[in-house]
Amino acid sequence: MTPPTPALVGLAVRLARIPWRVTHKVLAAHPAFAFEAETHGTQTPATIAHWLQQQVLRVNPGAYWPTHHSSVVTNPRNILIGVETSPGLMPGCYVQGIGTISIGDYTQIAANVGIISANHSLEDNRAHRPSHVEIGAYGWIGMGATILPGVVLGDFTVVGAGAVVTRSFPEGHCVIAGNPARLVKKLDPQACVRHRSAHEYHGYIRKEDFADFRARHLAV
Repeated sequence: MTPPTPALVGLAVRLARIPWRVTHKVLAAHPAFAFEAETHGTQTPATIAHWLQQQVLRVNPGAYWPTHHSSVVTNPRNILIGVETSPGLMPGCYVQGIGTISIGDYTQIAANVGIISANHSLEDNRAHRPSHVEIGAYGWIGMGATILPGVVLGDFTVVGAGAVVTRSFPEGHCVIAGNPARLVKKLDPQACVRHRSAHEYHGYIRKEDFADFRARHLAV
């Protein structure tokens, strides 16, 4: 399965002028929109309503995953998301792809989270110094946390609400919290569950189609 094409975007624009129930029924019948039914009930459901908001109303239009209208995603070409991971799906997030960002499978991101991949130059605040942020699989980034450039977080890293993460915890399997974030608890790797969903999607893109999508559209 491939993502909806520009022709389908045009169809969606036309359908947006008629009642929502009709629009939804027409689009849901198309195989390109199978993501709604197949991600229903998952941690990050991708809906046709989200897709229309992004493609028709042009709210974070470049993001290939569902986002909330109050979240901001910049340079999504530089952002690699795993299966069932949608940074900015919750309200008030800022996901800055001036540098590069990669996030592993099944990592969940709460509201008002900032993920920053570039800082301003100290000598010239018009310029940015790009870096890379890497967040592992099966993590949880709590509400209001900020992940700063250069940070690497391993699998099963839980970031407490309001934390400011200034350094890396590449080993993962831990809880970190505070400003600056520090280790507050280690997790037993044997107790950590690597669950899988029946249908796996990177945002709106089915897993088996994602390698091709990444090669054609992403810079990371």
